[in-house]
Amino acid sequence: MNKHQQSFTAAKNGPSPATADQIYERRKTPTNILSLDPDIVCTIFAFLDMFDLVRCSLVCKLWNAIVESRSLREFCERNIKNSSSEFTEKPLRVILGEMVMEQHRLALLDGGFYVDQWKGHSTTVAQCRMKMGVLGTGVGDKVIRLWSLDSYKCIEEHSMPAIFPLIDFDFDESKIVGLIGSHLCIWRRNGKRSIFPSLGGKFVKGSCMRYVDPEAVVGCDDGAVRVFDMYSRRCSQILRMHPVPITCLCLNEDRLIVSGSTSGDIRISDPSSVQQVATLRSSDVRGIRTMCFNPSSQLLFAGSAVGCAYCWDLRTRKLLWSSRVCPNVIYSLQHMQNDTSTLVVGGIDGILRLLNQNDGKTVACFSMDDKLLSTFQSPSGSVQRIKGQRLPEDDLINIEHLVCITDRPSITCLAVGMKKIVTTHNTSDIRLWKFRS
Repeated sequence: MNKHQQSFTAAKNGPSPATADQIYERRKTPTNILSLDPDIVCTIFAFLDMFDLVRCSLVCKLWNAIVESRSLREFCERNIKNSSSEFTEKPLRVILGEMVMEQHRLALLDGGFYVDQWKGHSTTVAQCRMKMGVLGTGVGDKVIRLWSLDSYKCIEEHSMPAIFPLIDFDFDESKIVGLIGSHLCIWRRNGKRSIFPSLGGKFVKGSCMRYVDPEAVVGCDDGAVRVFDMYSRRCSQILRMHPVPITCLCLNEDRLIVSGSTSGDIRISDPSSVQQVATLRSSDVRGIRTMCFNPSSQLLFAGSAVGCAYCWDLRTRKLLWSSRVCPNVIYSLQHMQNDTSTLVVGGIDGILRLLNQNDGKTVACFSMDDKLLSTFQSPSGSVQRIKGQRLPEDDLINIEHLVCITDRPSITCLAVGMKKIVTTHNTSDIRLWKFRS
């Protein structure tokens, strides 16, 4: 019997039983995805959409190399329309990222949408943060909750110390940092909690906080910014920024601290040199209420107490545009990371507005309809799905005639994700706005 016949006979009779040593060796062999051949992983990646492919490229160097491999690149080039010469000029991850942002922009600009609403807290919830597909909500009932936006399940819950109110918070994959009165508090994601010492009363009441490991930056009512080291649990710096209370903060990638105040001024300081870098002035003497920074474009956006939105270029410190987009206070404005085209704004009138980042013009307005589409049960309770409606872009005058005031509670905070926006309203409800391409 030749070798060909032996192979045919073996295939016909089926595989021979594995020995005990073979079974033991199989059990010792790792079975996670990193043990797969790169060609197999490349085949799996070919089934993913662009957004998931970009996320996979950020997992590790191996996956990034697979995403940039020739075979996957050729596959994407065949399946993406109007690819032209872009595929030879840019990394595939960059091209896919740009296409994902364009999909996100078009979904917000022209796509249909609905709103999923559920009771997230026992009393009120005033703030939300979204990171890595996880939503954090809090301020009101002394509880911070983390949610899965796929299942609407509360995956973590962390309670406040009984004697302190929660003012602000932020989180990452390992910890939650909260500003409670005149103290900072850390919750490890495994459930342990610790409170920073009061530093002998030097830490006056804080009004806002931003956290980028290993530091938490707190804006205080005395106009100073205090920088805390998360590991030594000490105040490493005190920067005198304003003569009036600080209302909002943001940080750029160079660790410059940008603070807004009740006077309407925005000041920039460099903690490494303990110097004030610049002052940006708005026309709103009632104060700046919210800010966000776009590292991709180096643009700083701010919302004021009279409904004006502002944009400065931090490289030149010049005001690029200002626009009155809301009839009264703007409480929150945000954009998705790496998105350089759209800015989402929410305020006292309860209408979501979409602005063009380049000129400040309102390009879309959203509200909930009074039509209930469905109700379903999530692991954390009942979820209502409500129809959304697009409003005229010049709705500053006629908003009362377009949407009932009970359907548009003030938007106290918002967070932007891929084709979705989360809003809180100083009620017990959380709203997730989902947009379709």
